[in-house]
Order: sequence, then C-alpha cells, then structure tokens
Amino acid sequence: MKLEFFSHLNHNEGHVSSVLSMSKTQLWEQLKNTRLSEIRNIIPTSCYEKSFQTAIFWLIFDVIAFSGGLVLVFSTHLISLKLLGSSISGIATAMLFVWGHDAAHGTLFSSNRLAEVLGTIAMLPSLNMYRHWSYGHNKVHHGFTSLTPIDWIWRPLSPKAYLALNQFQKLFYRVERSLTGSALHYLRKVWWDGMIKFNPGADKADQKQYYRNGKMISLIYAVMMGLLGYFFSGGILGIVFVVIVPFVIFNYFIAIIVYLHHTHPDLPFFDIKQKWSHSVGFVYCSTIIHCSKLWKMLLHNIMVHIPHHLDIRIPFYHLPEAYTEIKKSYGKYIKEYDFSWREVRQIFCECKLYDFEKNCWLTFKELKNLNLTPEKST
Repeated sequence: MKLEFFSHLNHNEGHVSSVLSMSKTQLWEQLKNTRLSEIRNIIPTSCYEKSFQTAIFWLIFDVIAFSGGLVLVFSTHLISLKLLGSSISGIATAMLFVWGHDAAHGTLFSSNRLAEVLGTIAMLPSLNMYRHWSYGHNKVHHGFTSLTPIDWIWRPLSPKAYLALNQFQKLFYRVERSLTGSALHYLRKVWWDGMIKFNPGADKADQKQYYRNGKMISLIYAVMMGLLGYFFSGGILGIVFVVIVPFVIFNYFIAIIVYLHHTHPDLPFFDIKQKWSHSVGFVYCSTIIHCSKLWKMLLHNIMVHIPHHLDIRIPFYHLPEAYTEIKKSYGKYIKEYDFSWREVRQIFCECKLYDFEKNCWLTFKELKNLNLTPEKST
C-alpha cells in the first residue's frame, strides 16, 4: 500500500493518522517564510553546553567496542566467531564515525586542533578522511539540504533524467536506490568521489598538502591493519575480517542512515532554489526516527536529526532535549516515525524517482505508465 503524503504510520498503535488539513504547498510556503533564527531561538541555551568528559567517555566507549571486536577476530580460529567479532567492529566503526562527525562540526571541543586529531582517529576505521569529509559535508549538505542542484547526497533523479541514462547507468541507479545495494551510494559518491578522488583544484600548494596528508594517514592505517590481519589472523581471511568486513558494514550503516534522514514518501526534494529555503531544508526535509534506547545510545542520537540540521553547534548528547523544544512550536512540520525494517523497505520501494513539477515520488513501475521524453540529467 502506497504511503500517502503527510500520513504517519504509527507502528505502536497499528494505524495511519489522518491527513493533515493544510496542504503540503501551504506548509512549505509557511515554513519557507519563517526565519531560521526564529526557530533556533526556541532551543534552550543548555543544549549548546559542551562537556569534555562526556565527549571523551563516548570516544573511549566506541574505541573499546571496536577493539573488542578485533580481539575476537585475532583470538579465535573459528570463522563464525571471527565474523561475529568483525561485525561488532563494523558497527563500532559506524559509532566512531558519528562521533567524528560531531567533532568535525566543532560541537564537542573548544579546540579545533583537538577536534581534528581525535576526529581523524575516530574516522580511521571507516577509512574516511576527516578533512575531505568535512569539506563536502559541512559546506554542501548542511548548507543546501535537499536542494538537488547543490546537495548531491541521495539526490533523486527526475523521471525524464532517468530515462536519458544509458542501460548501465539505469542499472547502477536502481542498485544504489535499493536496500541491498545502498552501500554503493556512499562508497561511490562520498568515499570515492568526495575523498579518494578529491582535488582542491586551484588551491595553494600548502592546501593541497593539507588534503593529501589525510589520504596518506588513511592509507597507512589500512595497510597496517591489513598486515596485522594477514600475519596474525589467518592470511587473506584475516585482511577480510580486520579491514574489509568492518568497512562494508560501515558503508551500509551510514548509507541507510543518511538516506532515512532525508528520504520518505512524505518528504520533498527541490530543484529550484526559489522554492526552497534553509528552514524548509533543515526542518521539513529532515526526519526524527524513533528507535530503541540501545540504538539511540550506540548511534549517538544521530536519528534525532532535525535539531542537528537546525544548528550544528548542538552536541549529540543534547539533541533529544533540543528536539523536545522544537516540536512544541514546529511539530506540524516534523516528519517522525518509529523505526522498523518494514517501514525502511517501504521507503526504499517507493522513493525511486522524484517528479519536481508535481512534488511527488514515483516507483519504476509507475514510470512505465508515463509517456515521457527523456532529458539530460544534471
């Protein structure tokens, strides 16, 4: 059953709430004309307080979880236990990355130097480069959330743009926008294009060196861990369990998380800046996804995403408090739901292509019923 605009599936009660009386266009326009500072003003000042002890505690917690998984990989000859340990390290890799993500936003420490050193360490298991990732994420994604000419993270194609692709490109697009193939999106668009192939262009030589060093640090880490896995955990299989499996698990985690942050049948994307605003992108085009206390803890509240987009200065441990206050005044603009794999599969099934003229999502099956002329994708 196709999810309708502004319907809210409540898994606890097992029913769909009534459609909001105000049309989506009216809501967009109303929120578009709301100044961002007006929304931010309702966030309590306590939400901006930094705690050095809290930040370090969670970094140590994540490192212990990651190391614990590797200890299991190195200490057993059983493939099943090695896989278990590698999976634990993979989940911890995502946890460390989320911590490093906050450090890159400057929310954890007053010292940018300390944030960079610890953030770089936290991102090593994911083979992400702190400086490269920060450059694209902070400026592009947080600057222009869901504005497709600029924000390319999980940017959907229009039906005509999709039809203009060759057969291989269509296949690749379909794979990336599936639950089973979603990791390829982050791997290709963010890790490969945004970091491995990243070139600062006409920047000064010292700036190029600034980014080149980040690649070298990640390479050294990958080689060292690979050698440890090879010599102390079973040769090639050791490399697989120490480096590759955690990396793959991380890519799935982060790809699905970011996808769910801004993709839902109820949420729009925009291709014209005049129709978009920061308030719309940060509040209306982001989500609050309720999950268990365990996963909230492990993922450092990353699914409480709207406050993070509203103001990146809020540390992850204050996001729930900020969300509570934001909802009191702007609840009608907030998309929130309870996490379930059934819901996730439904979202991946329905959110394939976006019709920017009609402001609605289309499936590939629905595309076949349309008589469209292809156009060049941008």
